[in-house]
Amino acid sequence: MSLKSRQMHLMSRPNGMPTPENFEMRTVDVGGPGPGEVLVRNRWMSVDPYMRPRMIGMEDSYIPPFSLGEAMDGTAVGEVLESADPAFSRGDLVLSFMGWREAFTAPADQLEKIDCPPGIDEQAFLGVLGMPGLTAYSGLLHLGQPVPGETIFVSGAAGAVGSYVCQIAKIKGLNVVASVGSEEKCAWVLGRGVDHAINYKTVPNLLEAVQAAAPRGIDIYFDNVGAEHLEVALETANQFARFVECGMIATYNDVGRRPGPCNIINIVLKSIRMEGYINSTLAARTPGLKEAFLRDMLQWIAEGRIRWEETVIEGIENALDGFLQLFTGGNVGKMLIRIG
Repeated sequence: MSLKSRQMHLMSRPNGMPTPENFEMRTVDVGGPGPGEVLVRNRWMSVDPYMRPRMIGMEDSYIPPFSLGEAMDGTAVGEVLESADPAFSRGDLVLSFMGWREAFTAPADQLEKIDCPPGIDEQAFLGVLGMPGLTAYSGLLHLGQPVPGETIFVSGAAGAVGSYVCQIAKIKGLNVVASVGSEEKCAWVLGRGVDHAINYKTVPNLLEAVQAAAPRGIDIYFDNVGAEHLEVALETANQFARFVECGMIATYNDVGRRPGPCNIINIVLKSIRMEGYINSTLAARTPGLKEAFLRDMLQWIAEGRIRWEETVIEGIENALDGFLQLFTGGNVGKMLIRIG
């Protein structure tokens, strides 16, 4: 079996916000599988903020940059069309890192078979049961080390990772202050149990808003945004606060180097522990972490304590638009592209 597949290629390094001119959609022939290979048609793909730094060409990053002229990649859920490996059969659902394309042939060892628990849709393995869920779980519990009664400040709280962090924090008995970018998102996170929701785009002063929501200061900051949010967190942090540095989306489209927070000295003055992490490397050095994550998350979902939202864009031809919406607040929860 062979088929045609559209796939997205990066053609130039974006300077600032990416534009369609930086990319090119191509149609290629995908051949049938050779020995030990599997032919897959993608059904869902993920677009994520970490893909933006990969477009810069930073060679010292934790993940290789996208190569100019080559097809991009990312996590995807697909269906096996044909298999030349005994581990997979036609109709199996698989998780891969072969997103940004409609179909592909790959060695079987690059695929992970997935079985959907009752009531769980397959695309959940790109969200609550996938990389974003593990990122939230591992960062908050293993780096944030929450203690019941503490206060956590979460930026980007209506995104995939941030929304899971908020809910896990409530399960662990924390007071949650969430920063989001619209009144609709405020209502959404409040409906997920957060104690205080701040629309950072409309409050006159973000620092004063966080101080009002957390008058006794914050003990944990879960950072998805960076920039002003990080400065506010440094200002409102208590002694021995923990800063979980997951992402800094506010700076991803600024390819130049900028000065750090003006109050960075607070790390010293307040004995703050600040740690950046990548969930895959954290999981690799923490035996049993992924198994604990799946066990706990499935239990919390069954109990109705974890809920999630998806923003779904239809068609690979609209995948770039979905990606760009991540930087303009166009998503609530996980941004997904439904391919077929």
